[in-house]
Amino acid sequence: MSHRTTSPDPQRTAVVTGAASPRGIGRATALRYADEGWAVALLDLDGDGARAAAEDIAARTGVPTLGVAADVTSRDSVFAAAESVRSAELPPVGALATIAGMPSPVPFLEVDEELWHKVLDVNLTGTFFTCQAFLQDMIDGGYGRIVTMSSVSAQQGGGVFSKTPYSAAKAGVLGLTRSLAREVAEHGVSVNAISPGVVDTDIRAEDSDEENEVRLSESVPMKRQASAAEIGALAVWLSGTEAGYITGGTHNINGGAYIA
Repeated sequence: MSHRTTSPDPQRTAVVTGAASPRGIGRATALRYADEGWAVALLDLDGDGARAAAEDIAARTGVPTLGVAADVTSRDSVFAAAESVRSAELPPVGALATIAGMPSPVPFLEVDEELWHKVLDVNLTGTFFTCQAFLQDMIDGGYGRIVTMSSVSAQQGGGVFSKTPYSAAKAGVLGLTRSLAREVAEHGVSVNAISPGVVDTDIRAEDSDEENEVRLSESVPMKRQASAAEIGALAVWLSGTEAGYITGGTHNINGGAYIA
């Protein structure tokens, strides 16, 4: 258990999308929020998985949690999930981490219209819908931190598992982050993007093999992949009181793979 240095006073709720996968960034981020004393609402397309994750985090940390089914590509679904969070016995929403995403390991000339739109819908439009659904809660509550999830692929082009559609969508997330940060700064709401490099998650590992894993790790100057917990720690710090004057930034966490 941490010393809980980032949780605002009074206690608030952090909403995390894409939070069901056992070894995913969303799940690790939700757990880190809870360790720091935040109540947590976990949203995921896999509603059963989100509820199971919420129960596990509550048992481990003792904080209030909620698991909600939400399809981030559907505005109606996201706004319905927001209503579920508001109607639950949770503190006011003070932070949102938009972790839900999907890769696109398909070569450019093989990308069809359906895949193109799906990747943009999940990674970019899903971020837009979720920010819209929870922003007013933060403005009304007088405390707001939005953390979006971009990628090193948006900065240097795609790799093996994240080719052009993914890179384009994640570059769009950076534009959304910067513009929204300016728009809501007067309300005391900060908006920042995290840009990870290679992260050791179960979703990515499913499409890999041992040789690729070694090659990916060796391609990073630090010679290893990030853990999901490391990404979560940065998201939670950006949500805390100490980061209140930081907004509109792209925060690289890639072991030196991209330095700008």
